[in-house]
This record gives sequence, C-alpha cells and structure tokens, in this order.
Amino acid sequence: MSDDGSIFDLGQGRNRALDEQPAHPGQNPFRNLPKRFYKEATAAPLGDGFTVLLDGKGVKTPARSPLAVPTLALAQAMADEWNRQGERIDPRSMWLTKLANTAIDRVAPRRDPVIDEIAAFAGTDLICYMADAPVGLAQRQAAHWAPLVVWAEAELGASLRVTPGLIHVPQDEAALAAIRKAVSEASAFELAALHNAVTLTGSAVIGLALLRRRLNAAQAYEAAHVDEAWQAHLSGEDEEEAARLAARRAELDDTMRFLELLA
Repeated sequence: MSDDGSIFDLGQGRNRALDEQPAHPGQNPFRNLPKRFYKEATAAPLGDGFTVLLDGKGVKTPARSPLAVPTLALAQAMADEWNRQGERIDPRSMWLTKLANTAIDRVAPRRDPVIDEIAAFAGTDLICYMADAPVGLAQRQAAHWAPLVVWAEAELGASLRVTPGLIHVPQDEAALAAIRKAVSEASAFELAALHNAVTLTGSAVIGLALLRRRLNAAQAYEAAHVDEAWQAHLSGEDEEEAARLAARRAELDDTMRFLELLA
C-alpha cells in the first residue's frame, strides 16, 4: 500500500510483446505470489471514467497512475477478477486488469510507436501469403482469407497484394498507410487489445477485423490458424501443440471480451 493509501496492482501477467520479460530464462515470476490483503473489490466512478476500489481504496497501475477505465462494465469485470482471488493474488488470472494497466502505462505514453508496431504487421500480413498446393490447404486458406482481403479494401481502403507461397512481396505504400490510419483511430485501450490480437494472429487485418466486429474471437482464431488445423487434419492432434493453441484461443477470447466491455 502506498503512502497516499492507494493500492497498487501487480505488473505481471501473460507475456506479450508489450510486457516485461522475466529477468532470467526459466525463472518463474509467480513463485512468490502476494497474499490477498483486502476483503472486497468494487467498481466506482473516477473522474470521467471508472476504477476499482479494494476495501474503499483506489487501485493504481504499476507506474503509479490511477487505474481509470472508460466504462463501468469494464471496471466491474476487473473488480470481479480481484474478488475471485484466493489467499494469494495471481496476476495470470487477471487479464482484464493486465490489459488496462498496459493501456495506461505502456500504450498511452508511446502511442505512435505502438501504432507503428501494429501497422508493421501489414507489410508481411499472414492473409497475403496463400498456398497454391496442396489443394485442400489452398481451399481452406482462400475460404478464410480471401473475404478478409476484400474487406480490407472495402472497409479500410487497403488494397493488399496477395501472392502464392512464402516469397516476400512488398505492399503498396498507400495500402500500408491505410492500415496505419485504421489502427490510429483506436483508443489507447483498444490499441492494447489490438496489439495483443495482432501479435497472437500474425495479421494486422485479422486484428482490425476483430476490433471492428467483422470477426468474432472464434473466427479470428480459425483464420489465424488455418495451417495448424490443416497439419492436425493430416497428422492427428499433438497434445503439446493442442495445449499451446488452446491457450492462444483463450487469450483471443479474453481480448475480445475486453473490447466488448469497452463498448
């Protein structure tokens, strides 16, 4: 607890590109989880937004900023995360709070670089590299990706070049500028979620389609993992790979939920 009586959130959670990495490879940052020190978490107004109170005391971000979010729905869902904690506080189970912290501490102060990072994915966007063989894979890719290429041009004004195979084909500057413009229209909270979605899927277009509700979380996951689904179809499901993909799908679900709560 700080000198002003406010309570600080933990700065750790699922590692994404915007998150700090563990100090040493293999180190478990969660081995000494802090004990729960509050009885009840509640949502409350704060300025033009909302926050979480722990026994009436305001939560702050790891950078000591007020944990203020735009909607009551998001603040209440974050309070629910705090209330679900047991004897110890596990930040891995507080993904909404983690994304809010990221938006406030790591996106808002460096908005332009974050926009550039997201938009850069369009230069080698997953959906622009469609296989021409085998036929089954090519058909699956086309079914998921071709409508998104059309949508990117119609909705975002980005006419993307599509090529067979994996040989890099530069995109037109006008198309990349259109993608960047679309990304720049997002709020800091939306950018935090969008960054996570784009990192998970390897596609700026899939991320923007999720943000703009062209895709739901399940559709975004399926579009991003056509190749993995094809390999499982051919060779059967590998347990380790299935567990990795299940975790990724859960993160996309949570990211979509964060965006919905912002609305």
